[in-house]
Amino acid sequence: MIRRNQDGQAFVLTILFLATLMGMAALVLDVGHWYRSKRDLQAIADAAALAGAQALPDNPVQAAAIAAQYAKDNGGPAPQVTFKTTNLPNDTISVTVSRQEPGFFAKVFSIDSVNVGSKASARTGVLSAAQYAAPFGIDKKQAELQCAPIPCTNDTDLDLEKVGPGAFRILNIDGSSGGTGTQILGDWVMHGFDGMMPVNQWYSSDPGAKFNSSNVAGAMSLRLGDELLFPVYDDVTGSGANLQYHVIGWAGFVVTAFDGKGNSGHIQGHFTKFLAQGLQGMPTGPSFGSYTVQLVD
Repeated sequence: MIRRNQDGQAFVLTILFLATLMGMAALVLDVGHWYRSKRDLQAIADAAALAGAQALPDNPVQAAAIAAQYAKDNGGPAPQVTFKTTNLPNDTISVTVSRQEPGFFAKVFSIDSVNVGSKASARTGVLSAAQYAAPFGIDKKQAELQCAPIPCTNDTDLDLEKVGPGAFRILNIDGSSGGTGTQILGDWVMHGFDGMMPVNQWYSSDPGAKFNSSNVAGAMSLRLGDELLFPVYDDVTGSGANLQYHVIGWAGFVVTAFDGKGNSGHIQGHFTKFLAQGLQGMPTGPSFGSYTVQLVD
């Protein structure tokens, strides 16, 4: 019986196996590069969509320009930008970015390049709950909250006059009842209440003209020129320490002056569009110019 020498055959199979293994390893390197590129593009699309949404729903043209500029500034390609209506007209922006990425080792498999792309959508919506609000309540009947579009931005005076005996439009925005220390009120002015403040709920009055305290007055003086977020109410019930405000939304206000002496408190400045932190919800009434922006599927 004649035995054949199979050493050469084994050598050929080994070479083929190694070549295939090396090709697959090289392809994995390319795939990893493409994945990183897609991840980078996703970050650019997310950020561009969030930036553009800040101009919605009022100005889609400006929103598209902001998104395109943001993508460019962050090293991304020119994006495709589209809009749609979800809850408000033109409240949702979608940003798509893509680019060709070369195949280096993948050329062994005749893959010269691949198209890598990512898409992100962001929506501007009304607040169902706001975060970082200040404790001064604004009556819905305030003239600057009656114009179209809301709000009017002319200089105005917010009078912290009595709504009832002992009630000076200072709200326990944390949902508590009774008196709140002036140090806490001052902190709410400086930083806003860090909890969520849901809409369409009753909030107890904080009795007393505490705007004349050093903590509150000092905080207001430090916030001159800043935007504050104030709760807007449409109704009250009770009186004095038992008075409650029915909060229906929030309004942004740029504070330019403050006077809180005795029982007379005044905040000067103007209303403004305000992008707040909080939760979005279905619109149930006027936005008063305050919105929140979030990524959506």
